[in-house]
Amino acid sequence: MPLPLPACPRQPLHHRTITMHGYKRDDGLFDIEGHLVDHKDDDFRLTSGVRSAGEAIHSMWLRITVDTSLTIVDAMAVSDAVPYTGQCGLITPEYKSLIGLSIRPGFTHQVQERLGGIRGCTHITEMVSSLATAAFQTLAGQRAHKPDTKPYQLDRCHALRTDGPMVAKYYPEWYRGPAKTDTGAEPLPG
Repeated sequence: MPLPLPACPRQPLHHRTITMHGYKRDDGLFDIEGHLVDHKDDDFRLTSGVRSAGEAIHSMWLRITVDTSLTIVDAMAVSDAVPYTGQCGLITPEYKSLIGLSIRPGFTHQVQERLGGIRGCTHITEMVSSLATAAFQTLAGQRAHKPDTKPYQLDRCHALRTDGPMVAKYYPEWYRGPAKTDTGAEPLPG
Protein backbone atom coordinates (compact mmCIF):
# COMPACT_ATOMS: atom_id res chain seq x y z
CA MET A 1 0.00 0.00 0.00
CA PRO A 2 1.46 3.41 -0.93
CA LEU A 3 1.64 6.39 1.41
CA PRO A 4 -1.58 8.37 1.77
CA LEU A 5 -1.96 11.50 -0.36
CA PRO A 6 -0.02 14.49 0.99
CA ALA A 7 -1.81 17.05 3.16
CA CYS A 8 -1.51 19.80 0.53
CA PRO A 9 -0.13 20.43 -2.98
CA ARG A 10 3.64 20.33 -3.23
CA GLN A 11 6.47 20.97 -5.67
CA PRO A 12 9.17 18.36 -6.37
CA LEU A 13 12.66 19.62 -5.54
CA HIS A 14 15.05 16.68 -5.20
CA HIS A 15 15.26 13.07 -6.36
CA ARG A 16 17.57 10.43 -4.99
CA THR A 17 17.62 6.96 -6.46
CA ILE A 18 19.61 4.12 -4.93
CA THR A 19 19.68 0.77 -6.68
CA MET A 20 21.39 -2.37 -5.45
CA HIS A 21 22.04 -5.63 -7.25
CA GLY A 22 23.58 -8.87 -6.03
CA TYR A 23 25.35 -11.34 -8.31
CA LYS A 24 26.82 -14.80 -7.91
CA ARG A 25 30.13 -15.03 -9.72
CA ASP A 26 31.46 -18.09 -11.53
CA ASP A 27 34.35 -18.26 -9.04
CA GLY A 28 31.94 -18.76 -6.09
CA LEU A 29 32.18 -15.18 -4.80
CA PHE A 30 29.36 -12.62 -4.77
CA ASP A 31 29.36 -9.06 -6.11
CA ILE A 32 27.02 -6.56 -4.50
CA GLU A 33 26.72 -3.29 -6.42
CA GLY A 34 25.08 -0.02 -5.47
CA HIS A 35 24.42 3.11 -7.52
CA LEU A 36 23.29 6.43 -6.03
CA VAL A 37 21.97 9.26 -8.22
CA ASP A 38 20.79 12.71 -7.07
CA HIS A 39 19.22 15.34 -9.32
CA LYS A 40 17.01 18.42 -9.04
CA ASP A 41 13.83 19.35 -10.91
CA ASP A 42 15.05 22.86 -11.67
CA ASP A 43 18.43 24.28 -12.57
CA PHE A 44 20.50 24.18 -9.38
CA ARG A 45 23.35 26.48 -8.42
CA LEU A 46 26.24 24.80 -6.67
CA THR A 47 29.27 26.78 -5.54
CA SER A 48 31.12 24.97 -8.34
CA GLY A 49 28.59 25.89 -11.03
CA VAL A 50 25.04 25.31 -12.23
CA ARG A 51 23.55 21.86 -12.84
CA SER A 52 20.70 21.78 -15.30
CA ALA A 53 17.34 20.36 -14.22
CA GLY A 54 17.53 16.55 -14.35
CA GLU A 55 21.34 16.47 -14.60
CA ALA A 56 23.00 14.30 -11.98
CA ILE A 57 24.62 16.12 -9.08
CA HIS A 58 25.79 12.80 -7.67
CA SER A 59 26.21 9.57 -9.62
CA MET A 60 28.27 7.18 -7.53
CA TRP A 61 28.90 3.47 -7.63
CA LEU A 62 30.18 1.02 -5.04
CA ARG A 63 30.87 -2.68 -5.50
CA ILE A 64 31.86 -5.05 -2.72
CA THR A 65 32.82 -8.66 -3.37
CA VAL A 66 32.14 -11.08 -0.53
CA ASP A 67 32.75 -14.76 0.13
CA THR A 68 30.22 -17.11 1.70
CA SER A 69 31.28 -15.99 5.20
CA LEU A 70 30.37 -12.39 4.24
CA THR A 71 33.97 -11.24 4.38
CA ILE A 72 34.76 -8.49 1.89
CA VAL A 73 37.48 -9.70 -0.47
CA ASP A 74 37.39 -6.75 -2.88
CA ALA A 75 35.85 -3.29 -3.07
CA MET A 76 35.71 -0.53 -5.65
CA ALA A 77 34.07 2.90 -5.81
CA VAL A 78 33.56 5.17 -8.82
CA SER A 79 32.14 8.69 -9.02
CA ASP A 80 30.67 9.65 -12.41
CA ALA A 81 29.02 12.92 -11.34
CA VAL A 82 30.09 14.97 -8.32
CA PRO A 83 29.58 18.54 -7.15
CA TYR A 84 33.32 19.24 -6.91
CA THR A 85 34.93 17.87 -10.04
CA GLY A 86 38.59 17.07 -9.53
CA GLN A 87 38.22 16.58 -5.77
CA CYS A 88 35.28 14.32 -4.87
CA GLY A 89 36.53 11.41 -6.98
CA LEU A 90 39.98 11.46 -5.37
CA ILE A 91 38.66 9.59 -2.32
CA THR A 92 37.25 6.58 -4.19
CA PRO A 93 40.46 4.46 -3.90
CA GLU A 94 40.04 4.59 -0.09
CA TYR A 95 37.10 2.19 -0.39
CA LYS A 96 39.64 -0.61 -0.88
CA SER A 97 40.03 -0.30 2.91
CA LEU A 98 36.78 -2.30 3.21
CA ILE A 99 38.73 -5.41 2.16
CA GLY A 100 39.03 -7.79 5.09
CA LEU A 101 35.99 -6.54 7.00
CA SER A 102 33.31 -9.10 7.80
CA ILE A 103 29.65 -8.17 7.68
CA ARG A 104 28.62 -8.97 11.24
CA PRO A 105 27.89 -7.01 14.42
CA GLY A 106 30.27 -4.05 14.65
CA PHE A 107 30.61 -3.73 10.86
CA THR A 108 29.06 -0.24 10.61
CA HIS A 109 31.32 1.05 13.39
CA GLN A 110 34.40 -0.30 11.60
CA VAL A 111 33.27 1.32 8.34
CA GLN A 112 32.85 4.68 10.09
CA GLU A 113 36.32 4.39 11.63
CA ARG A 114 37.83 3.81 8.19
CA LEU A 115 35.65 5.96 5.93
CA GLY A 116 33.58 8.33 8.07
CA GLY A 117 33.81 12.11 7.81
CA ILE A 118 36.76 13.41 5.80
CA ARG A 119 38.16 9.87 5.35
CA GLY A 120 35.50 9.11 2.73
CA CYS A 121 32.59 10.40 0.69
CA THR A 122 29.38 10.84 2.70
CA HIS A 123 27.20 9.36 -0.04
CA ILE A 124 29.37 6.36 -0.88
CA THR A 125 29.92 5.56 2.80
CA GLU A 126 26.13 5.68 3.37
CA MET A 127 25.77 3.02 0.67
CA VAL A 128 28.08 0.59 2.49
CA SER A 129 25.47 -0.31 5.14
CA SER A 130 22.79 -0.82 2.51
CA LEU A 131 25.14 -3.02 0.49
CA ALA A 132 25.76 -5.07 3.62
CA THR A 133 22.06 -5.83 4.00
CA ALA A 134 21.82 -6.48 0.25
CA ALA A 135 24.67 -8.99 0.70
CA PHE A 136 22.56 -10.90 3.25
CA GLN A 137 19.67 -10.98 0.78
CA THR A 138 21.97 -12.04 -2.07
CA LEU A 139 23.39 -14.95 -0.10
CA ALA A 140 19.99 -16.07 1.22
CA GLY A 141 19.62 -19.66 0.07
CA GLN A 142 23.20 -19.78 -1.23
CA ARG A 143 24.77 -21.09 1.97
CA ALA A 144 24.01 -24.36 3.67
CA HIS A 145 22.52 -23.83 7.11
CA LYS A 146 24.43 -25.65 9.84
CA PRO A 147 22.13 -27.66 12.11
CA ASP A 148 21.96 -26.41 15.70
CA THR A 149 23.13 -22.96 14.57
CA LYS A 150 20.79 -20.02 15.06
CA PRO A 151 19.63 -18.75 11.64
CA TYR A 152 21.33 -15.42 10.97
CA GLN A 153 18.09 -13.51 10.35
CA LEU A 154 16.73 -14.11 13.86
CA ASP A 155 16.85 -11.11 16.23
CA ARG A 156 17.79 -8.79 13.35
CA CYS A 157 14.34 -7.22 12.95
CA HIS A 158 11.08 -6.78 14.84
CA ALA A 159 9.21 -9.54 13.00
CA LEU A 160 11.91 -12.16 13.61
CA ARG A 161 12.67 -11.48 17.26
CA THR A 162 13.13 -14.76 19.13
CA ASP A 163 10.38 -13.91 21.63
CA GLY A 164 7.86 -13.13 18.90
CA PRO A 165 5.06 -14.99 17.14
CA MET A 166 6.82 -15.45 13.77
CA VAL A 167 9.75 -17.25 15.38
CA ALA A 168 7.30 -19.31 17.46
CA LYS A 169 5.55 -20.31 14.24
CA TYR A 170 8.40 -20.75 11.75
CA TYR A 171 11.46 -21.40 13.97
CA PRO A 172 9.96 -23.01 17.09
CA GLU A 173 13.28 -24.49 18.18
CA TRP A 174 14.65 -20.92 18.52
CA TYR A 175 11.58 -19.42 20.19
CA ARG A 176 12.44 -17.82 23.57
CA GLY A 177 9.12 -16.14 24.47
CA PRO A 178 6.29 -17.11 26.80
CA ALA A 179 5.28 -20.76 26.80
CA LYS A 180 2.63 -21.73 24.28
CA THR A 181 -0.85 -22.75 25.37
CA ASP A 182 -2.10 -26.25 24.62
CA THR A 183 -3.74 -24.82 21.47
CA GLY A 184 -0.28 -23.91 20.19
CA ALA A 185 -0.93 -20.18 20.44
CA GLU A 186 1.12 -17.78 22.49
CA PRO A 187 -0.61 -16.53 25.61
CA LEU A 188 -2.03 -13.01 25.27
CA PRO A 189 -0.12 -10.30 27.11
CA GLY A 190 -1.27 -9.31 30.63
